Amino acid sequence: MLGLRGFPGVQGGVETHVEHLCPLLVEMGCDVTVLVRSPYQHAWIGPEWKGVKFVSLWAPKSKGVEAFLHGFLSVLYAAFKRPDILHIQTIGPAIMTLPARLLGLRVVVTHHGPDYDRQKWGRFARFVLSLGERWGMRWSNGRIVISRVIADLVRDKHNMESVLIPNGVVLPQLPESIGALEKFGLIRGRYVLLVSRIVPEKRHLDLIAAFKQASLPDWKLVLVGDADHPDAYQREVMKKAAEAGVIMTGFQRGLALQELYAHAGLFVLPSSHEGLPIALLEALSYGLPVLVSDIPANLEVGLSAEHYFPLGDIEVLEDRIRRQSIKGVTMMARESMRVWVAQRYDWRDIAEKTLRLYICCISANRP
Repeated sequence: MLGLRGFPGVQGGVETHVEHLCPLLVEMGCDVTVLVRSPYQHAWIGPEWKGVKFVSLWAPKSKGVEAFLHGFLSVLYAAFKRPDILHIQTIGPAIMTLPARLLGLRVVVTHHGPDYDRQKWGRFARFVLSLGERWGMRWSNGRIVISRVIADLVRDKHNMESVLIPNGVVLPQLPESIGALEKFGLIRGRYVLLVSRIVPEKRHLDLIAAFKQASLPDWKLVLVGDADHPDAYQREVMKKAAEAGVIMTGFQRGLALQELYAHAGLFVLPSSHEGLPIALLEALSYGLPVLVSDIPANLEVGLSAEHYFPLGDIEVLEDRIRRQSIKGVTMMARESMRVWVAQRYDWRDIAEKTLRLYICCISANRP
C-alpha cells in the first residue's frame, strides 16, 4: 500500500483511514506492507505495528513533489517485491498506476476525493492530480470510492464503475479525565471544536469570524491540528486566532485528542472540500452536536437539516453556533448518535469489502 505519509499518529484523513484498515486486513489473513514516507514516520513505531509491516522510503518534505517522488520509488520497490495487490491511496500517487500496470502489477486505487479542487494547489499541481485521477480510474484493476459523490464523478467523468467503501469510525470510550482541558484552560461543554489540518479548504477563518461575532461568554473556540507545510494561510489563521482569543493546540492524538472530543460543547466543520470527513465521523462517535457546511460530501453523511449551514455564510454559522450553545444536548441524544454512526460506518465491514475486492482482482487476472 502506498499514497500516505505514515501511521499511527500521523495527521491526515487518509492516514487515519489506513491506520484503521490495515490491522483489520492483517486479522483477516492478509500480509500487509505499507510504504511510508521517511520524514513523517515516527522512529518509535519500528518496522511493524499490529501486524502491519512498514518500509520507509525517502521523500522530500515538500508539498509539491513528495507524493510524486515517493510514489515513483514505491512502484519500483513493488515491482521488485511482486505483491498480489498494489493498493494506491488518493489520486495524486495514482499517477503511478500506469507505470505499475506496465510493470505487471495488479493495482487497486482508492479515490478519496478530487484533490485538484483544493485551494492550495497551483495550475501544474492540479494538472498532475487530474492526470493521476484519470490514470488511476482508467488503468487500475479495481477502483474504490469513499462516497456516492465520488462514485458519480468517476462514472460521469471517466465512464468507469467503482466500489463504494466509505471511511469508518471506532466507537470510543468516553473519558472522564480532563487533562487536556486543564492544559488549555477549557471548561467541559463550553468550547467549540474543529479538528483538521491547517489548510485553506477547511475554512478556519470562517469559523473564527463566526465565533467572534457570536460573543459567547465563557465559551472558547479550539482549533486542533497543524499545517504539514507552513505557509501564508497558516500564518493568517494564527494571526486571526490570536486576535480573537482562539486556542490553537497543534496536532493532538491519543488521550488528549479523546478528551478534547469528549468534552466539547459543539463540533464545527466549515470546509469547502471533503471526500468523506473522518473528523466529522469521529465527532459523531463521541455523540457531539455538529454543524457542518452543506457541501455534497458532508450532506452524504445524512444528518438532519439543522446540522448544516450554507458554505461560507458566516452570519448563518454565527446564528447556529449561538443557538446550539443555548440548546445543549442530552445524554440520551448523545448515545443515540453514537449508535447511529457506529452502525453506518463500521471498520470491520469496510475491511471485509476491501478484501473481497482484492480477491476479485486477483481471480480476474489469473491465466
